[in-house]
Amino acid sequence: MQMNAFALATLLALSSGAAQAQQMVFTSWGGTTQDAQTEFWATPYSERTGTAVVQDGPTDYGKIKAMVEAGATNWDVVDVEFDWALQAGQKGLLEPLDFTVIDKAALDPRFVSDYAVGSFYYSFVMGWNEANFPGDKPATLADLFDTQKFPGKRTFYKWSAPGVIEAALLADGVAPDKLYPLDLDRAFKKLDTIKADIIWWEGGAQSQQLLASGEAPIGFFWNGRLAALAADGMPVGVAWDNNITAADALVVPKGAPNKAAAMAFIAEATSAKAQADFAAKTGYAPINIGSAELMDAEIRKTLPDTQTATQINADMAYWAQHRDEIGTRWYAWQAE
Repeated sequence: MQMNAFALATLLALSSGAAQAQQMVFTSWGGTTQDAQTEFWATPYSERTGTAVVQDGPTDYGKIKAMVEAGATNWDVVDVEFDWALQAGQKGLLEPLDFTVIDKAALDPRFVSDYAVGSFYYSFVMGWNEANFPGDKPATLADLFDTQKFPGKRTFYKWSAPGVIEAALLADGVAPDKLYPLDLDRAFKKLDTIKADIIWWEGGAQSQQLLASGEAPIGFFWNGRLAALAADGMPVGVAWDNNITAADALVVPKGAPNKAAAMAFIAEATSAKAQADFAAKTGYAPINIGSAELMDAEIRKTLPDTQTATQINADMAYWAQHRDEIGTRWYAWQAE
């Protein structure tokens, strides 16, 4: 039924003008994630519709804003963080999505809004290089902040996004159901205790390099990046305790030149098979609720949607509302 619905949605998109587009532009974060998006989303979409997908990147929020304000948008679909998508929709930077083309009912409702649907979702998890910790193993977020028991540099995501603030509060003893509103004073006080030992990663590939080299033998990562290292044969430790979920989203910037093609592309990318194949390759969880039944049971055990015992869903609406003010303090603190 899902494939029939998707085929119908594609025909609707084509009849509305997507077939007239010779090409469209998809922008994402690069690296292995965009490689998988190309393989499992863009290539099948092009084969199905005849529309070529030009890859661009990395995602740049300032560039999206500048394009829209100048009336010169040349990106059609962009992979962004979900909290940014919620905020950008409110600010008029995005096109409303066409849910006569995109099968909204098939998607995890946590990651659906008028202007965005989930691209995939992931967990922030603590990971470590096993070679650096041959004895005791870290197990909780409190261990991530214990430089005496587990010495070495720590690595965290540099940019203001859900994850690190919550991790600091959890490590300091805040109960998961008491995280929001975020106690920023307490979080920064906890981060101060390891500030001299932090090496920031700005992208997933850099986080992998820092861990694999041992330059930062422990840190807080997107789970898929650790899965990729493990798949390449590196002994990687992962602690799912209090893993924090967040999501990427697919959006269409205001004034996108190939809007109909963009909607059809999003329909393809969020279909059950496309999401299942992408999840199996990347270690990130699928957004389509029908994807699980298409996946190998052993692979599913490694994904965030099965690691729910102590899982915490980052509050995307809270972050959308407070992203700018938290970001201002976050970057000022880094620069101190």
